[in-house]
Amino acid sequence: MKLILQHLKKYKIYVLLNILAVLAFAVAEIGIPTIVSKLIDRGIILNDRYYIYKLGFIIFIVAIIGGIGNILLAYCSSKVSTSITRDIRNDIFRKAQEFSHTEYNKFGVSSMITRTTNDAFILMQFINVLLRTALLTPVMIIVSVFMVIRTNITLSMVIGAFIPIICLGVFIIAKLSEPISARQQKGMDNINKIIRENLTGVRVIRSFRKDKYEAKRFSEANEDYSYNSKKLFKLMAVPQPAFFFLLNVGLVIVFILSSKMIDKGVLQVGNLVAFQEYMFHAMFSIMLFCLVFVMYPRASISAKRIEEILIEEPVIRNPANPVIQGDGSGTLEFDKVTFKYPDSEAPVLQNISFKAKKGDIVAFIGSTGSGKSTLINLIPRAYDVSSGSIKIDGVDVRNYDLKALRDKIGLIPQKSMLFSGSISDNIRYGKHDASKSEIEESTKIAQAYDFIVDKPDQFEDRVEEGGSNLSGGQKQRLSISRAVIRRPEIYIFDDSFSALDFKTDANLRKRLKAEIKEAITLIVAQRVSSIMDANQIVVLNEGEIVGIGNHNELLENCPIYYEIAVSQMSKEELAR
Repeated sequence: MKLILQHLKKYKIYVLLNILAVLAFAVAEIGIPTIVSKLIDRGIILNDRYYIYKLGFIIFIVAIIGGIGNILLAYCSSKVSTSITRDIRNDIFRKAQEFSHTEYNKFGVSSMITRTTNDAFILMQFINVLLRTALLTPVMIIVSVFMVIRTNITLSMVIGAFIPIICLGVFIIAKLSEPISARQQKGMDNINKIIRENLTGVRVIRSFRKDKYEAKRFSEANEDYSYNSKKLFKLMAVPQPAFFFLLNVGLVIVFILSSKMIDKGVLQVGNLVAFQEYMFHAMFSIMLFCLVFVMYPRASISAKRIEEILIEEPVIRNPANPVIQGDGSGTLEFDKVTFKYPDSEAPVLQNISFKAKKGDIVAFIGSTGSGKSTLINLIPRAYDVSSGSIKIDGVDVRNYDLKALRDKIGLIPQKSMLFSGSISDNIRYGKHDASKSEIEESTKIAQAYDFIVDKPDQFEDRVEEGGSNLSGGQKQRLSISRAVIRRPEIYIFDDSFSALDFKTDANLRKRLKAEIKEAITLIVAQRVSSIMDANQIVVLNEGEIVGIGNHNELLENCPIYYEIAVSQMSKEELAR
């Protein structure tokens, strides 16, 4: 409820209008039976036409007030519930933008999607019911019970007997529904996870002919969700028919008792008609009010899941007094850097030290799992070092403003990530205000210009989600273009040339040389031939530096580098 109340404060005017609408609706619902009672007893029975017309007109006015109140109530409750849900989703998204890999691993991407969509939708439904029912029903209960007692104390005992039964039944249902709702939401997380894995890994699934296995896995998860949903909905379906059964039993009892009272002249017909309406409103309002508590456990679970994200403090965050600019020395220094993942005991990187200055090309090579990609991800603070320091322009990266730090870096990731939209939109990710000429120049450097102009709409040609309508090489070249256009101080190429043929690779590197001469360039590579000209080559093995120097020095002094080079190159190429 705390989460809902925090957001309700933003819509005080609508909440106030909602309360006024509730009062108008309550006046109509309770007022009309009261007027009808008088109309029957004093107008119809006494055949007083003037009195009938007079009260008929009053009923018409009250009905209009009730209708306006009902419309306003529906509008305000819908407006507030949808607006709060929109705000909550925006808050989740903004918070997710602050998260590091640690938080994403903690919650899981599929669970975060469920919390943003399904959990927020459940909250919207609850808030809508809360505003329409929780505010209306207390008023209706108090007024209806008062009018019931005022009309006939003896008959009011019937309602008094049924109210505890209704409350007890709803309480039991609420307690039973809470654990089922929790399992249902976890089931939705699991479904989303399987769908996401299947959509992203569809080629692997088909190539290994695992379609039936994945279908079975999804079917089991879906069946589990369906089972819990059916159980929950069956439970939620019990109160309404049970209520109407109790209401009908109550009405039978009331008719039996009232028939004797009318015979004795203790009760008038109009009062009986009004009593039936009061009885219905009293019992129905109690049931609706109790149903809010039936919905509450489910909404509470969703709210807790959302709050878990909103209250989570990112591991990577801005320092108290962030630095915007360093000393301008154009240097990058790793000083005895050690890093281990939060959920790992052994460090992935140990005692990493090297220094690069403006114009330097530093390459990283080593066996799979040696820590190359992890090392370069420490620079933009995807993770923070466990010990040691990384300095850019003489300032520890942990002391930089995050935006200022990442503005210095142009990262081309190992897996090219493109977004749905046009080609130009994807390139402008690197520089949102880039001109057409800048876009064209960056694509020429990245060797992407030729394939772009061959497309029907050229730079406005559509890129599908994840770049699924482009080849691996085309995606890599667009990723490189996106980094080049921002002219960063540090280029990071994380195995970003792996999908390029040798000719394109050579042309791209040739064009890049002129662009990166005023920047520090870091290259994670698998091919020795692509890093032979680097100023420094850092050889990693099991998270440690086992060699550092240029190509020729490492051939003589680093056995691991020599083994990699021999496995990839001929003797003639090595001798050059």
